[in-house]
Amino acid sequence: MNLPLPMPDGPDILLVEDTASMRTIYESHLRRAGYRTVSAGTAAEGLEMFRVHPISVVLLDLMLPDRDGLDLLVDLLQMRPETSVVVVAAERSTDRTVTAIRRGALDYLVKPVTESRLMEAVEAARRAANLAHPPHSAAARAPLPDFIGQSAPMHEVYDRIRAAARSMAPVCICGESGTGKELAALAIHRLSARAQGPFVTLDCGAIPPDRMESELFGHRRGAFVGALSDRPGAAELADGGTLFLDAVGELNPTLQPRLLRFLQTGLVHPLGAEAARRVNLRILSASTLPLAEAVTMGQLREDLFYRLQVVGLQMPPLRRRGEDIVPLAETFLARFAAIEGRSFTRISPEAMSLLRAYSWPGNVRELSNVLRAATVLHEGEELTAAMLPPELAGPAPAVSGAGRTTVPDLSGLTLAEVERAAIEAALARNDGAVQRAAADLGVAPSTLYRKLESWRTD
Repeated sequence: MNLPLPMPDGPDILLVEDTASMRTIYESHLRRAGYRTVSAGTAAEGLEMFRVHPISVVLLDLMLPDRDGLDLLVDLLQMRPETSVVVVAAERSTDRTVTAIRRGALDYLVKPVTESRLMEAVEAARRAANLAHPPHSAAARAPLPDFIGQSAPMHEVYDRIRAAARSMAPVCICGESGTGKELAALAIHRLSARAQGPFVTLDCGAIPPDRMESELFGHRRGAFVGALSDRPGAAELADGGTLFLDAVGELNPTLQPRLLRFLQTGLVHPLGAEAARRVNLRILSASTLPLAEAVTMGQLREDLFYRLQVVGLQMPPLRRRGEDIVPLAETFLARFAAIEGRSFTRISPEAMSLLRAYSWPGNVRELSNVLRAATVLHEGEELTAAMLPPELAGPAPAVSGAGRTTVPDLSGLTLAEVERAAIEAALARNDGAVQRAAADLGVAPSTLYRKLESWRTD
């Protein structure tokens, strides 16, 4: 085996493919686009070329004559973790796709690969490689923009976000309400090769089931009563970027097969449209309930779970981030003092002790709300303990499930007022997600939708 000597301006794309005709086709496409390439027909030859050349992108066939491509994938990324690897396979297998992505592949192509699809994957891989940081650099250990905290759990989050951003794999972000799941999704998008594309959020738990399909896939004029014009859905709006499905574990079971079909094909078929169109987007999702538990409880299809959670990210609750409470509180105080035109510049030691001792069942969102309320209701240069809510000085609220607190005292109210207060409290606990609130209250989501509609028309 005669290998070329490494050159400073050598090839930056390695093609590992055992079929000579396929190598010739791929090389032709890549060189016509201006890429510098080198090719190998076996795993051993590919590994040696990877060692001697400054490779940033690898196109890797999984069926090699001397070794499984999945094992070679692991070796390549262990040598240079910042490399972008695009897997090419003869057929689509959900198990092998998931395995390849979990082992670090950026994308998964199925033969025959068109020139446009190949170029799209390679361009995304090059951008991802350029964004990658060496794993132990100072930049890789710094907090991400919009995040505050240097605790060990948060450094794990930062590392996971950076790794996920380099991939095209679907990511599911789990954690209690108020832990910053959407912020994490936005960080993955902004660090990814799709950063210039749209970031579209769809809350699967807050949209009535009869509107969900239209919200996700869009509709054409006249598709149903009230469809007065064409309207694109979230999937079309996210074309070229990222679609974030919040509360995905609460997606209505009747719509789960349609979402699964979309994830398999990439085709959007709006209600009332004659034909489907292909979109190019990345799926990120979030859930307060781990998706594996949602499958066990019968709330989520198992095949949909494997499509949504190739990579998992767990957001830690604030009670596990004790050392982050002080910088978070100081940042919120400065931010809200500026917004509200107040003169607060510091937090008293007594007030800070209360903030550190509290369990924060509502997590970072609750801490933010407490600091904002204090700046709105009080004035001064120092935020004191007397300016904080009295519950911070007493026993913490009882917690159940994902940060759920007990319903406040409702004595003296009419039955209708009690019902409304209970529903509003459940909605507040669940960030407005009707299906989660209905589960808390033990009623059907349709019951809450009827109640909310009746209150709007009162």
